[in-house]
Amino acid sequence: MSARRKARKRAVDVLFGADVRETSLQEALEEAERVANLEPERAGSWDYAKELVLGVLDAKDDIDRIIDEASTSWRLERMPAVDRAVLRLAVWELLYNPEVPPGVCISEAVELVSELSTEASGGFVHGVLAAISENRNLTGNAER
Repeated sequence: MSARRKARKRAVDVLFGADVRETSLQEALEEAERVANLEPERAGSWDYAKELVLGVLDAKDDIDRIIDEASTSWRLERMPAVDRAVLRLAVWELLYNPEVPPGVCISEAVELVSELSTEASGGFVHGVLAAISENRNLTGNAER
C-alpha cells in the first residue's frame, strides 16, 4: 500500500471518528497527532493525512455544500458516516490539491469506501465525485 493510500485511510479514520463521536474535527486531529507521535514507524503517512484533515477542516462548509449539491440521492446528514468522511476527503483533494489527478482521486475514494462501507457505497461515491469533477471542469487536463 502506498504512503498516500495509507495517509488517506488515516485521514478517513480521523474524519469518521470525529463524526461518530460528535467531537470537533480539531480535537480529533489533535488526538490523532498525539498517537502519531508515539508511532514513528508510521510517520511516512502522517504528514499527508494531517494535510488532508487540515484541508477538510479549513474548507468544511464549502465541501459539505458541494457534496450536498452533487448528491441527488442522499443529503449529507443521511449518508453513512464512512461515506461522508471519504467524500469530504476526496472533494478536498479534487478541489484543493492539484498534485492528485481527478481520476486518481476518484479511484482512491471508491476503493476506500468499497473497503470500509456498504456494498452500494462505491457506486454512490463515484457518482457524486464524477458529478463534482465534471461540474468543476476538473476532468482531463483542465486547470483547477
